Amino acid sequence: IDLTKAAVNVASGDPKLEHGDTIYLTVIDKDRNCCSLIQSLYFGFGSQVVPGRVGFAIQNRGQLFSLDDHHLNRFEPHKRPFHTIIPAMVTKDGQPWFCFGVMGGDMQPQGHVQVLINMIDFGMNPQMAGDASRLRHGGSATPTSLPQEPDGGTVFLESGFPPETLSKLEALGHKLGKATGSFGGYQGILIDHEHGTLHGATDPRKDGAAVGY
Repeated sequence: IDLTKAAVNVASGDPKLEHGDTIYLTVIDKDRNCCSLIQSLYFGFGSQVVPGRVGFAIQNRGQLFSLDDHHLNRFEPHKRPFHTIIPAMVTKDGQPWFCFGVMGGDMQPQGHVQVLINMIDFGMNPQMAGDASRLRHGGSATPTSLPQEPDGGTVFLESGFPPETLSKLEALGHKLGKATGSFGGYQGILIDHEHGTLHGATDPRKDGAAVGY
């Protein structure tokens, strides 16, 4: 883009996919049957095992086990490793109310909590809850034995937080950082049982869509 003159021709972008990550989708039908699904191979081709002719590879999340016999995440029979494959479904008064998920590694549980706080405590609708600025903590101990920062880690914040909020966090001793990515990708559907409607939301941070019927 040249701000000093109009473009004569704009070259098209390169449409090929450079890389792939976790995907999330949620579907609710007319009978209010709900599906909340998330999938990720972990490594580029997962376990590199494709069963039969189904056309997809099996993931290799078992790599996240620890071989240390004293570790809480140690490899044992009938046990799943620590992972962040966490689709969500929230019920209210015994009925499904909100199906959603937040892609993004360790950001997933943090994003889940922030979306729910925005909706339940701050009264935001599903789209507003996803659009709102997020924070992400990194550098503390993890069940996968990643290196821990000696000062308790860093709180990364998206733009949009007021300066006074940053000052208060720093006054409490938090180490703050700025980041432009890694704040997750969210999709969700809320069921309004009173009016018989569905409210879909999609995150502008990633490629996604909310489609009605």
